[in-house]
Amino acid sequence: MTVVPPAAGEPRRPEGPRDPGDAWVVAESGERYWGRFGAAGLLAYDPARGILLQHRVAWSHFGGTWGLPGGALHEGESAIVGAIREAQEEAGVPDGAVRPRFTSVLDLGIWSYTTVVADVRVPFDPVISDPESVALEWVPVDQVAELPLHPGFGASWSALRALLEVRPVVVVDAANVVGSVPDGWWKDRAGAARRLRARLEGLTVPAADLELEGSVWFPEVSMVVEGQARGIDSDSSVVSVIRADAAGDDAIVAEVERLVAAKHTVVAVTSDRGLRERVEHAGAEHVRSAGWLRDLIDH
Repeated sequence: MTVVPPAAGEPRRPEGPRDPGDAWVVAESGERYWGRFGAAGLLAYDPARGILLQHRVAWSHFGGTWGLPGGALHEGESAIVGAIREAQEEAGVPDGAVRPRFTSVLDLGIWSYTTVVADVRVPFDPVISDPESVALEWVPVDQVAELPLHPGFGASWSALRALLEVRPVVVVDAANVVGSVPDGWWKDRAGAARRLRARLEGLTVPAADLELEGSVWFPEVSMVVEGQARGIDSDSSVVSVIRADAAGDDAIVAEVERLVAAKHTVVAVTSDRGLRERVEHAGAEHVRSAGWLRDLIDH
């Protein structure tokens, strides 16, 4: 492979200094890929309107096709940060308007592209804010394939569309997880529950652990608390605190049943053998141990 800078005068977002990542990676076969450090794009999904697509200007790579807002990553930049930054630069996506649900990575060895699939939390109208777009539109999911799609996006769209229907939720037996480490939690049960909830805010799960396609998932969390921990606050858009009125196990089973009925893929977290059997019977797709969750949030 070789790295080739863009042609002089190429009209890519001319304002401001060019980033070192703005370059072509050229394979031995001659194929060119934009982004010295890889690239990423944002698939923003709004159930009411569809997905946000960019009609690419004629002079751009695969100009005239429809694809996702996105572009070259900066050196050391994560795919999620890069995809959202590019979508903000190209389509005016507001801060906090979307929440990532999962990523899907195409890794060619010499170059990679990460699709960041995100749910729209605050509806917005896109704004053309650079010269790379002819149009930006919300396209209903069942109409996407009718458009002339960017070849890379077109090749991945069928698999991505299927995953739009998958919404994993992790149901956490908080007392069991907190009690799995002898760190003095019994001295302040509410404080231990608050610390667990804070760490669950950024929960990321490898797709293989969920037996799902994609690369990494960012599931929502239902955290069931009981006893002294019931007093913790629940100000979070990611972690729902479920307060058990009586037995914590009963509340966990009820939450699993509710989520299964709502068509979510449910992962229950507990090391209690009896409760494992109950949540499996309630329809949990997977049951993981407290140690499994600890490994995810401790590293």
